[in-house]
Order: sequence, then C-alpha cells, then structure tokens
Amino acid sequence: MTEQTNQQPESNFAIQRIFAKDISFETPNSPIIFSKEWKPEVNLEMNSSSNQLAENVFEVILRVTVTTKSNDEIAYICEVTQAGIFTINGLDEGQLAHCLGAYCPNLLFPFVRETVSGLVNKGTFPVINLEPINFDAAFANYMQQKAQHEQADNEPTIQ
Repeated sequence: MTEQTNQQPESNFAIQRIFAKDISFETPNSPIIFSKEWKPEVNLEMNSSSNQLAENVFEVILRVTVTTKSNDEIAYICEVTQAGIFTINGLDEGQLAHCLGAYCPNLLFPFVRETVSGLVNKGTFPVINLEPINFDAAFANYMQQKAQHEQADNEPTIQ
C-alpha cells in the first residue's frame, strides 16, 4: 500500500538586493524660506509596484514623495524610490500578490524612512520621521477597491 501525501511545494523567500533607485531633494524657496516662521504642512504620497525579472525573481519598487509647505510656500520636496530584488517561489497566486504588495514594501520602508530623514536633515530643516505604515491594511484596501471596480465593470448596463 502506497502512502499518498498532498505536499505543497516548498516556499522560499530571499532578499537578493535592496537599493536606492532614485533620490531627489528640492528646496525651491531657499534660502528665503529659512527666514520665515515655520508652520509645516506635510503631504505624503506613496505607491509600490513590482516586475517579474526572471522565473521566481521579482523587483519591488516603493516610491515616496514628501512635500512640505510652510505658509503655503513649498519648503522642500523629497522623493525616494527604493527597490529590492527578491527570490520568491512556492506561493500560490494570492500569497504571491500579498508578498509583492505588502510584505516586500514593508521591508523597503525603513530604508525610505532613513533616506528621507537624512535628506531633510542635510537640508537643515526640522527632523521628520515618517510614521510606520500598515502595508497589510493598505494592500487589503487596494484588493477590495480592485474587486469593486471589477464587479462594476462586469455589471450589465441598461441602454
């Protein structure tokens, strides 16, 4: 009697490389901005994307733009694009999507946070520390919005 086992393929995750893909820091209103009262308004924009480079090898890119205004004048714009190359195998489609859309960006975020903080410091502006991001919640929200759009696209229209 032979024993049948339903073994799933072994999953594997490895970081091959984490690197800065693009960095920009602009202070369009300096030096005059330094002589004015500091009333910062910070706007954070963030997105991530992924590309398959080879079988089981993926690039994940996290882009963050921090725009800080004071008294309706731009003090600085800091843009950081951090990327990583990851080997991922043995995951089903949903697990892979979650890994690329939440887990990998979560690994990249501390590098972005450190780079932004360092650039702002070198610009001699007050310290900025980006708040932690719940990438799992952001990914879940993205998937929910995607499902709603797909459902709306599939609904019959009355003409």
